[in-house]
Amino acid sequence: MSKLEWKPGTMVYPVPAVMVSCGDMEKANIITVAWTGTICTDPAMTYISIRPERYSYEIIKNTKEFVINLTTKELAYATDFAGVKSGAEIDKFETLGLTKEKANKVSCPLIKESPLNIECEVVEIKELGSHHMFIAKVLCVDADEKYMDEKNRFCLEKCNLMAYSHGQYYELGDNLGKFGFSVKKK
Repeated sequence: MSKLEWKPGTMVYPVPAVMVSCGDMEKANIITVAWTGTICTDPAMTYISIRPERYSYEIIKNTKEFVINLTTKELAYATDFAGVKSGAEIDKFETLGLTKEKANKVSCPLIKESPLNIECEVVEIKELGSHHMFIAKVLCVDADEKYMDEKNRFCLEKCNLMAYSHGQYYELGDNLGKFGFSVKKK
């Protein structure tokens, strides 16, 4: 069997499907983003890429802050809904029954139902084409204490995280090994 040649495209899958909250406690919005990731660990930096015509784009561009809220199997419906409905027309927090929680470092709310929230401050906007990349410094990470173990380790594997791959949402599953398992002495 041979490989088929396709036109250039973004086929790096799976990717995290996250809900990004923006605005403030009075007037907030949620946008679903699948183009996000780590840029640097020291200093901690991340990014989200958004189309300029999206409602949240101007909010984030003007406030220079947002929160990345990790999503779970239980948040799959809300994650999809927040990505296809416009916040210009509805209050997504209210419609989806999600809880606004005050953040520690930014004005926009956290989504309480998310197991992990990453508070971010925009340091640069790169206009790349269909999407613009908001490069951000991570100011704070908020972790739900119910996922902490007896050694004070956050158990991300117990959160039922989800991912997005080529138009579909998937629950993340089995542990295949930890970093360095391939060279560990037996």
